[in-house]
Amino acid sequence: MIIVSWLIAFAEYCFQVLAHRIGSYQFSVAQLKTIQEIITLTVLSIFSVLYLRGPLKSNYLVVFVMTVGRLR
Repeated sequence: MIIVSWLIAFAEYCFQVLAHRIGSYQFSVAQLKTIQEIITLTVLSIFSVLYLRGPLKSNYLVVFVMTVGRLR
């Protein structure tokens, strides 16, 4: 279980570093932070549903949409 957790965290970190490196030319710091949060929410949601067998509730989707809305 610990190895799986570290692999998920490593994959998430790799995506975040890539997003910051590529995005630093086009996005502000606030927008990059929002993108980082979206990646984190996506990875954790997928892990929660597929591995932990947790339900994906409507309030989770509302928070996700509100986070995406911060990009504008």
